[in-house]
Amino acid sequence: MSLVLDAGGVSALAARRELLVEIRARGLWPPRVPTIVLAEALTGDHRRDHPTNRLLRTCQVRKVDEVQAREAARLRTATGRAGSISAVDAVVAALAATQHDAFVLTSDPRDLRALAEHTARPVTVVVA
Repeated sequence: MSLVLDAGGVSALAARRELLVEIRARGLWPPRVPTIVLAEALTGDHRRDHPTNRLLRTCQVRKVDEVQAREAARLRTATGRAGSISAVDAVVAALAATQHDAFVLTSDPRDLRALAEHTARPVTVVVA
């Protein structure tokens, strides 16, 4: 099993130690975080970003390549809501679909569940 975080998942884990402990106890550590998620999860102010950066140092931050970007585009289109689903969420879903028994931790499950309906491998969306 593997865990992928979107920006809401990163924020939840940075703020809620009990959730972090639970996820580690379930053997879902370290989570994968696509680089594009950093643009949503961080502010650019090192003082405000300190808890998030501390968490990210323990994660596997993954670069997004062309293949994943194209799969993200396909997923957005497949939902029929490409104009309202963020590209970042689509990249998260595309990365999760490359993993075996993937879970995505998010604070906004609606779009990620719509994307997960179209992935080649099953992706479970969990609310943070």
